[in-house]
Amino acid sequence: MMQDVKINSYQFLVLVILFTIGTSILTVPSGLAAEAKQDAWIAAIIGTGIGLLVVWLLITIALWFPHLTYVQIIEKLLGKWVGKAFSALFVLTALLYASELLYYFGLFLNIHMMPSTPMVVLNLLLAGIVVMGVRLGLETFARTAEILVVVFFVIFFILVVFISPEIKFENIQPVYEMGTKKIVQSSFFYVIVSSVNSVFLLMIFPSFINKMKQVKKSFLIGNLIGGIVIIVITFLSVTVLGVEKTAGEIYPSYELTKRINIGNFVQRIEGLMASLWIITLYFKTTLYFYASVLGMAQILNLKDYRPLTLPLGMIAVVLSLVIYPNVIYQQHWDSTTGNSLTLSIGLFLPLLLVVVYAIRKRTKKNEIERNE
Repeated sequence: MMQDVKINSYQFLVLVILFTIGTSILTVPSGLAAEAKQDAWIAAIIGTGIGLLVVWLLITIALWFPHLTYVQIIEKLLGKWVGKAFSALFVLTALLYASELLYYFGLFLNIHMMPSTPMVVLNLLLAGIVVMGVRLGLETFARTAEILVVVFFVIFFILVVFISPEIKFENIQPVYEMGTKKIVQSSFFYVIVSSVNSVFLLMIFPSFINKMKQVKKSFLIGNLIGGIVIIVITFLSVTVLGVEKTAGEIYPSYELTKRINIGNFVQRIEGLMASLWIITLYFKTTLYFYASVLGMAQILNLKDYRPLTLPLGMIAVVLSLVIYPNVIYQQHWDSTTGNSLTLSIGLFLPLLLVVVYAIRKRTKKNEIERNE
């Protein structure tokens, strides 16, 4: 029943773009500026290039078994019980990250827009929409993404045009002062949040896409377009706000839009930046949650994932309220445990699958040669 669901390659491209941008549009510029200083935009370019290599690795693994999801591939290569253990870790990580994004959503609105509204109400609001989207199915929220991606890029273009007069090129000088080693090192965390966690898209790619010939290109181009958006936002943050301000702010791109002032008429339009972030955050949360419920259903051999959406949705809301006691703990956890967990699931596990696949293929070839 679940295998009957299909989206086209353009819809998948749109989902990859929104997933890649995700929370990065608000948070990545400060992380890059803290390490690479005025060369943060160069670090974003290098990170995008390295990220494409990671995505290529994920695509290669997925295309070995084009009719299976990532959870099914893990079980096929690692065996039933070991595979189910790794699959359970993958599913729980996806649920944890969905909870994390609910926390980001509630925290941001609580601080900047709705300080009197309890965070639990905000988290429940987004969780309800996410659960509804996942229950309606992949085709429905993919079509919604097709519409909202147009809204996203129209608003993004308006913001870039309006903020451009505030650019000060002296803020990125001297260029390349931090050197290659430092710039590459600072780009690693961007690669982790924008490309390594694309492994969760393998719950869709390529088994739920109807045009197999174009899916590889859609994945790479979607990741590249998302990377270009982050490069532009990072460049604008550093050139308009300066290095110290960009590195010191939690949400520098949100502060960036507060600088927009066209003839003392167009100003205080930071709500538009918040709209961009909410669009991308919603789809990234939905894709994480979809990966968790679909993966759980496949581990339990259920025919339909929908009965799991409400209980797992409630768990996600509870987790979002207790996962981080404060922002300082959240930043420390993200830069240590969070990065290690993402690398384990999104890079080391795929590399393990490559090794196992190569050994099995070689063993099978030797057996055929002996029988001949």
